[in-house]
Amino acid sequence: MGDDFLVSYLPFWIVTYALAVMGWSCIGRFMMQFVVAPDSTNYIWRAFRALSAGPVAVARLMVPSYVGPFFLPLVAAFWVFILRMGFGLAMLSAGLAPRVSPAGG
Repeated sequence: MGDDFLVSYLPFWIVTYALAVMGWSCIGRFMMQFVVAPDSTNYIWRAFRALSAGPVAVARLMVPSYVGPFFLPLVAAFWVFILRMGFGLAMLSAGLAPRVSPAGG
């Protein structure tokens, strides 16, 4: 499990990491809405908004209009994590993701 472990599964690692960053930034954006004004120039708030802008925009198109914009980051996080799980299972079934093997085997 040396360098080959990291390099041979590089597409798996990159996509799952990117989806995790987007999902957790959506949750961070949802939580920060309670304490930060929407037009704030706080650099952390701007980073959360920038990282979650894509998933929130897609969620805005996917969910009914009665779901308020306040809850869109939470809905987006849910769909990003579902997408991440589906991608991981697809890569695992295709043999392109690392498998957990018993010790010594």
